[in-house]
Amino acid sequence: MLEAFKKVGQLVLSLSGVVVIWSLFANSGFISQNLFPTPGQVWHAAIDLYQDGVLMSDLRISLTRAAIGFSIGASLGILLGLLTARVKIVSIAIEPFLNLLRPIPAIALVPVAIVWFGIGEGSKYFVISYTVFLAVWLNTHAGASDVASTYIRAARSLGASRTREFFEVIIPASAPAIFVGLRLGAALAFLSLVAAELSGASAGIGFRLQDARQFIRTDRMFVGLIQLGILGALLDAAFAYTGRRLVHWENA
Repeated sequence: MLEAFKKVGQLVLSLSGVVVIWSLFANSGFISQNLFPTPGQVWHAAIDLYQDGVLMSDLRISLTRAAIGFSIGASLGILLGLLTARVKIVSIAIEPFLNLLRPIPAIALVPVAIVWFGIGEGSKYFVISYTVFLAVWLNTHAGASDVASTYIRAARSLGASRTREFFEVIIPASAPAIFVGLRLGAALAFLSLVAAELSGASAGIGFRLQDARQFIRTDRMFVGLIQLGILGALLDAAFAYTGRRLVHWENA
């Protein structure tokens, strides 16, 4: 409990320092407040968006898109990561192709996704799930490939079947790496969400950023950026907490 209060205190102190420096710089006159708004202007912009019903609506729409895309990408990433790491023929057939995909950024796939799936939700799910999939696959593959051979020999010496070995040795031993991939994938889901919403969207945080840019409303841009930061931080903390609870043997 004391440790939790300590972390909360550090967070409050850090954020307070950022707001103070931000306010001093924005009010210094070095740059126009139309380009770099004050914390107060951003706060009032957030209130205006909330009162218009836009703030919560965009949040709900973006969270839904990110959750669906993340679920699809993470599920496929874990499945293929385990298969490419432990099944030789799958590794030979798929791993080189996935390594070719890894350098391709999500934003480069937006035009292709729109052609394939239209400007509806399908293209956005595709872009988000693609980004999440590669991050989760890579970490899962690395974790499942590095399972200690002593674990495998011990399981086989005790007469464990291949199926039991997979579910009771390979997956638990790979779990720490899988959770690292999920945390990374969750962060990347919001990055690719913005890329997906910049084209062919009529609502969402990314769309609102684009809309604010057209009218040079940097205060509203900052609202969107802060939303993304808070969501990403909360999700990362949730995965970190869940990982410590579920993969408790990692720190044993």
